[in-house]
Amino acid sequence: MTRPQAIPTQTIDDARVRVTRFDFAPGAETGWHEHGMDYVIVTLTDCTMLLEEPGGTSRTVQIDAGTSYRREQGINHNVINGGDAVMSFVEVELK
Repeated sequence: MTRPQAIPTQTIDDARVRVTRFDFAPGAETGWHEHGMDYVIVTLTDCTMLLEEPGGTSRTVQIDAGTSYRREQGINHNVINGGDAVMSFVEVELK
C-alpha cells in the first residue's frame, strides 16, 4: 500500500539541535527511518500515531496536543497518522 508522505519543515539546524515540524494528512507516513540522535517530540495537535516497528509489529498511541516526550537514538520505526484529522508535531534532535 502506498501512503501519502508526511511533510517535514526544518526550522533550525545548527551545531546543537535540528528542529523539524512534521504535518501529516490522515493516513500519511514518515516512511521507515532510524533516529541517529536523541530527540524530543512536542505534539501540536492531538495525535493518533500508528507506529510500525521492526519485526512486523505495530501499535497505536494516542497523544494529546501539547504533550512532550523524549527518546534515545537508535529508534527504528514508521510513524503513520492513524486518525481522521491532520496531525502535527515538532521534533527536536539533540546533536
